[in-house]
Amino acid sequence: MRHIARNTRSTLTTRTARSAATAALVVAAAFAGTATAVADGTAADLKVDGVMVVAGNSCSWTNATTSAAPPSALTVDRATVNAPGGNLACGGGIAATLNNSPAFTFDDTAGTARTDLIDVTGKLSFISCRYKATNIVWDRDATTRKYVNRAFTAAKTSGSFLCPGSVATPAGDASMLFR
Repeated sequence: MRHIARNTRSTLTTRTARSAATAALVVAAAFAGTATAVADGTAADLKVDGVMVVAGNSCSWTNATTSAAPPSALTVDRATVNAPGGNLACGGGIAATLNNSPAFTFDDTAGTARTDLIDVTGKLSFISCRYKATNIVWDRDATTRKYVNRAFTAAKTSGSFLCPGSVATPAGDASMLFR
């Protein structure tokens, strides 16, 4: 019986650690992505794709709608990220939901973008965790519209007691590209 209790505790610890990774993944994945822009800085499609990998799990989406083309300030429509209007999907048994439509501003002189707020819920099995991150900074890759995140931390706003109080996303773990 003692062996079973240890295995159960080990499994719970593993799930808790995976939940923490999930939360970090979800927060960053909400706005990680890839896209292309027309050389003169005007975008035709007003779309953004995204991908993020944390602890071996990946979340991604394609063709989310933006309200404008960079470098103009824009928002990403969460309805076009989340299913059924979008195709946000994660590996490793993770489910993610973007709870807001984040606003982005761009500073082409500095080669950066900034996200005002990302509010994401991640769920793994019976564990649900909601996190918010503010003022995330992204660095532009050369002259493209691809941006790579700087390190940021998201704070837990609700969810299971098994969810960590905050999750950190290292620099370079997310990228986005507008088209």
